[in-house]
Amino acid sequence: MTKIGLVTTTLMLIIIGCGASYRPGDVVPMSRMGQYHAMRTNWHDVLGHHCPIFGVNREVFLPIPKPTGYTGADAFKISFQVGREKFLIPWLLVINRKSPELPMIDIHLRYSGADIHGVTAKVVNMPHHYMETHETVAKDFWDPESWPKRIVVRYFWEERSEIDVSGGFYVLFGAGFLLTLVMAIYILQSSQEKFVRFVRENVGESPLHAEEAKVE
Repeated sequence: MTKIGLVTTTLMLIIIGCGASYRPGDVVPMSRMGQYHAMRTNWHDVLGHHCPIFGVNREVFLPIPKPTGYTGADAFKISFQVGREKFLIPWLLVINRKSPELPMIDIHLRYSGADIHGVTAKVVNMPHHYMETHETVAKDFWDPESWPKRIVVRYFWEERSEIDVSGGFYVLFGAGFLLTLVMAIYILQSSQEKFVRFVRENVGESPLHAEEAKVE
């Protein structure tokens, strides 16, 4: 690779790395896809005020429009792609769960510094004390003619330490072992001639060789 190509590649990697970083309070882009009756919708961008906010725990009311051809007997699942890294959240069953409880979606995001490292999600039953403050949401959700459905989504952020102690130990141990090996090889190579000369001189002057020479 030429120097120009190497510089270009390095700059591209830096740009990509910077593009995936976030600052506190940044909107983390998200898109959704629905699945029902063996069909899937296209990916749709979620509006910014419904998306996660980097490093901020909060809850939103996520509207789900009625899909084309959807019937009340269909189970409806939803999937998300989160962040510019497009972390994929597998299918979550949210409508027709065969449960009398109203569903909520809890999304957990792991981050360190300015980077997101992982996203998980699950459907949970809405706590009963939520029903008192979200009575309209519950009423519309159970009404088969009322669309869009609104689902409460809670975002929880978990910060991970940037210092990986065990990983750092293994890296340090590996680097020390490699350095010791390289030094040993270097020392052996540099002293090989001296060692060979030492052996020859001592073997040549040994009594055994002297007696052999005398017998001849």
